[in-house]
Amino acid sequence: MYIIVGLGNPGRRYEQTRHNMGFLTIDRIASELGIKVDRIKFKSLIGEGTFCGQKVILVKPQTYMNLSGTAVKEITDFYKLDLSNLIVIYDDIDIAVGTLRIRKGGSSGTHNGMKDIIYKLYDDVFPRIRIGIGGPSGMNLASFVTGQIPKEEAPLLDDAITRAAKAALSIIESGIDRAMNEYNVKEKKERNGTKTD
Repeated sequence: MYIIVGLGNPGRRYEQTRHNMGFLTIDRIASELGIKVDRIKFKSLIGEGTFCGQKVILVKPQTYMNLSGTAVKEITDFYKLDLSNLIVIYDDIDIAVGTLRIRKGGSSGTHNGMKDIIYKLYDDVFPRIRIGIGGPSGMNLASFVTGQIPKEEAPLLDDAITRAAKAALSIIESGIDRAMNEYNVKEKKERNGTKTD
């Protein structure tokens, strides 16, 4: 069994904002797998389905971002989940807009939702998919992450959401090493200063 958690804030005000990359990716995965994420449980909206013979639970915590760990702790404890089968998807201001970074574990960086998850799980060794939203150049951080996505960034972020959804399913189907090799490609191109697509 796998649990895929997308981080975001509930409510219409936050629907199409940078901070809701995780929620938007869960919606994309749900569409791909034909899962309705509409049951309220574990302080979250959840939906269940199958993929590659594995039970998959999609989770959108409804606790607001900074308390995401409360919801994640409840659901992982209930299912006694091996944390290697927990995938968390979230926005990251520390990487370029539209860039994906997949990791097996590590610190939360500057993300308060991830800080709360790691604090409440007492562990940071679980897969995560970070979607780059860029930094708030001269803008208040809270206003930046909860502001509407500008038109010029929308295609980049929409593409990143699609790739993040595919990466999550790739982790289930082929393992995280394969997913990292395939979906961290853009990061490698940028670091090498080359473009091959």
